[in-house]
Amino acid sequence: MEYTFTSALILLLLITDPIGNIPIFINSLRNVPAHRRVRIILREVFIAFCLLFTFMFLGKQFLELVNLSDLSLQIAGAVVLFLIALRMIFPSAHSETVAGSPDDEPFIVPLAIPALAGPSAMATVMLLVSQAPDRRLDWIMALVVTMIVCAIVLVLADRIQRILGDRVVMAVEKLMGLILVAIAVEMFLRGIKTFVTQIS
Repeated sequence: MEYTFTSALILLLLITDPIGNIPIFINSLRNVPAHRRVRIILREVFIAFCLLFTFMFLGKQFLELVNLSDLSLQIAGAVVLFLIALRMIFPSAHSETVAGSPDDEPFIVPLAIPALAGPSAMATVMLLVSQAPDRRLDWIMALVVTMIVCAIVLVLADRIQRILGDRVVMAVEKLMGLILVAIAVEMFLRGIKTFVTQIS
């Protein structure tokens, strides 16, 4: 599957899922004073960006180190995306109640990792670069725009949830999950097709 800047941006936005992360961020920051929440959100988004940026540059070396092929990464990434998408469509009660300690502000976990920079996001940036390393600047820009959108949405999380309501937020997340399921299936089928072509 050949990605463009636009398709990579959409894929990253679906995976980082800023709308779906609104309840997690609100719950995790519930005990943090209002004047510190914006700084914490921007810090967590920056940490997530740094981690994904690192995977984008060291992904190829990581694959070589663990002796993995691009094809295996594509199929494994499709499976992970599929599972993440199913969790978006059928969320568990635990997924919306994850929070930090009442006496301490969240740091890295669970906001930066895994809410924004989870395994599927890491696999995706590695997959983008491994499939088209000469277009790394496009993937970096897609990641930058994704993180900017995440920061804006999450800084406005309280307002968005008040305006849209819990039902609309859940509906948007389920719709994004459905689209992500289709993308995961497409990735998996293309990976299987490539594998069959290689062994035939």
